[in-house]
Parts: sequence; structure tokens; C-alpha cells
Amino acid sequence: MSVVTSSPTQRKITYPDSDGQPMADNTLQFRWIATLQGGLDALYRDDPDVFVAGDLLWYPVEGNNTLRTAPDVMVAFGRPKGYRGSYRQWEEGDVAPQVVFEILSPGNRPADTIRKFQFYDQYGVEEYYVYDPDHETFSGWLRRDGSLQEIAAVDGWISPRLGVRFDLGSGTLQVLRPNGRPLATYVELAEESDAARQRAEQERQRAEQERQRAEQERQRAEQEHARSERLAAQLRAAGIAPEA
Repeated sequence: MSVVTSSPTQRKITYPDSDGQPMADNTLQFRWIATLQGGLDALYRDDPDVFVAGDLLWYPVEGNNTLRTAPDVMVAFGRPKGYRGSYRQWEEGDVAPQVVFEILSPGNRPADTIRKFQFYDQYGVEEYYVYDPDHETFSGWLRRDGSLQEIAAVDGWISPRLGVRFDLGSGTLQVLRPNGRPLATYVELAEESDAARQRAEQERQRAEQERQRAEQERQRAEQEHARSERLAAQLRAAGIAPEA
């Protein structure tokens, strides 16, 4: 007689949404993370299937909650926008983030940099970029033949996925959108928005002045017409044809 045994109930695995590490070590690193994440999110704001995140834990393998990393900025094409506590790849159609950015700070250790590169190389990142704003160094890797390989000429390089161009000609990194305009900080965006509002208000005032001038011209024309009509009536009363 065969005996059927039941397997013990599997323990539910928890995937924490935080690794307890700060998002950034200083204001410069944070500004770059925020600028890249916000700028790229704005660039793809009209595409519902491009997800952009900053400092979000990425779990590539179901069942392993210790295998994880939090890219400073990551972009996943083919995944919907929306809230996530973490990026669990098996819940995302097994789509790995295709583009990843890391912004270095003085607190970054070489071992951490190597570990992250190996992680991104193993788990399918297509484009990987590292920027050190303190030393103004920028490097990039592109997946070729199954592995991440360094981009030899990264100055002027156009990201195949993002369509943005990286420019180091000014001595600092500029990330240029396809229209040639750089990704802007929140302060720069606020200044642009204020300037746009001021221009709109000036245009509104000019339009209002034009409307008032047109109204004055209309009133003058009506008054002139009324005077002409009164004069014609007086002439006819006097037996004189106005046309004469």
C-alpha cells in the first residue's frame, strides 16, 4: 500500500521595499539622481509603457529576497507606469530594466561598483551608465554578444534605447533630449515655467490692448457714421441732396 505524504507548507517570502541605505550621500548626487529620473520620466510622459524609477529595489529572481540592488535610476520599456514598492521582475513579465544609471559619490567603494556591474551584466541590462559628478567622469556600457561592453567614445554617444545624447564638451555632463534641449533640474524647470507664465501674461496683456484699440476704432467709426447720417438728414431737410 502506498502512502501519500503532503509537503510542508512553504513559508511566504517577503521582499522588503527598502534596504535601509540612503538614496544619496550628498546634495550633488541627489540632484543628479532627481534630474535624471524626473527628466527621463518627463521625456516619456506620453508613453504609458515606459516605467522610470529612482532608488527602487530590483529583485530579478523569484524566491531569492537577498539577490537585489537599487539602481540610482532605471528605465524599463514595455512596463506600465505606476506605483511599486519594489521592482519584482517575475511580476513584470520577466522584463529587466533595459537602462540603468549610477551616480557616484565619495562614499562609493570600488567593490560596490564592481558588484553592481556584475549584477547588471548578469541580469540583462542593455545600457549601463556611470557618472562621477565630483571628478566629471562618465562611462557607459552597451550589451553586445550577450555581455556589457564599454562604449569607447561616450562623449556625443546617443543612447539606442533612450534617444538622448551625452555631451561632455562643456566640462560637465549634459544629457540632451532628442530636440537638443538638456534635461533640467527642478529649479530650472520652475524657472522655465515661471518664464512661460510671464510670456503668456504679456501675450494676454498685448491681446487685451489690441482688443481695446480695436474697440476704440469701432466706436470712432460708429460715431463718424452717426455724424454723417445726421449731416445727411440735415441736408435733406434743407432740400439738398447729400450725394450732391
